Parts: sequence; C-alpha cells; structure tokens
Amino acid sequence: MIKVLCYGSGNVKAITNIYKRINVPCEVATTSDELRSADKIIVPGVGAFDQTMMLLEASGMLDTLNSMVLDDEVPVLGVCVGMQAMAHESEEGERKGLGWIDGAIKEIDARHLTHKPKLPHMGWNSVTPRQQLPILDGIDEQTGFYFLHSYYFACANEENVLTTSYYGTEFTSAVASGNIYGFQFHPEKSHLNGITIFKNFAEL
Repeated sequence: MIKVLCYGSGNVKAITNIYKRINVPCEVATTSDELRSADKIIVPGVGAFDQTMMLLEASGMLDTLNSMVLDDEVPVLGVCVGMQAMAHESEEGERKGLGWIDGAIKEIDARHLTHKPKLPHMGWNSVTPRQQLPILDGIDEQTGFYFLHSYYFACANEENVLTTSYYGTEFTSAVASGNIYGFQFHPEKSHLNGITIFKNFAEL
C-alpha cells in the first residue's frame, strides 16, 4: 500500500486523486501506526524548508519514517520541499534536513537570469535524464514538468543526480539513491508526465 505522508505540508489530496484515477490503492498516513503498513511512501511538501522540517518533527512520524526508509529500505518519493528535506541542510533555513542523500539545498543564482520575475522559477520546464531508471520510463522529456521553486538540490555525488533542467544555468531537478527518489518539480501538477511518474513509482 502506498501511503502519502500528511503532516501539514503538500498537495496530499492531488496525489491521492491521481492514484484513485489510475486505480492504484493509496492511503493517507497521519500517524506512525498508519505509516508502518506502507510498502511505499510519498513525502509531499510546499513552502519553506525550516517550516517543513518543523512540521515533520511535530508530526510524530519522523522516527518511523527514518527507520522505514533507511533500515527497511522502503521506497520513498519526495516532492518539492519534501525532496529538499532529504538533504543535510538548506541555505533557506537553519534546521537540519533528513540527510538521506548527501548534499545541500542552494538558492538558484539570479545573476544568470534575464527575465522578470527572476525567482521563483515557475512554470513548465524540460528535464534531461542523467540515469535511466524505471521511475522515468515513458516520460516526455521535452514537455517536462511543472516547477515552482527558488532552491535546488546540490548533490555532493553526481551519481545521485537523476535529472537536470535549465533555468539560467543547469540545476538538479531530480535525485535518486537506492530506494530514495526526490523531484523538485510537482508531478501532481504535471498532467500525463506526472501521472506516469506516480504510476512508475507504484510499480517499482
């Protein structure tokens, strides 16, 4: 059963509606007991890094989440700030991240941008796969995905870069490490490409 973490941040209903549409069982987890029965986990997120970490810590699910992902190697998919939380730290805040993937969250360098508003990066953008993993099967790279962000995941190791995109300069738009996947873009707002990502994740 796929469980979508409901901790006060992210488009939970949009994600569960997609799975309902494609007839894949999916439930919301609001407690550790509900989370423990998951065989796959989705961590959504919108807003600021520190607030997201604070809400995760306050949810009472963080220890269970860490154990399931790191010890039991349950597949997990992070969306937007839910992906950024997987890093060690962020330039946006002062709290420590989950540290699941080695790297830090950095602000997009606005000096490379010519049109206004320079930040946030908002709208559709193509992606370039750096790894050929099943979670990307069937996506239209040129159509890409919907983005809304000012920060990106700067991986310490190139092997963790799943896709890159371009906005003034190249940046990491998706990360992967074993059972851990993170997407800076919003699959739940990305129409057919987003549905494909969620379907692929369900079939891992």
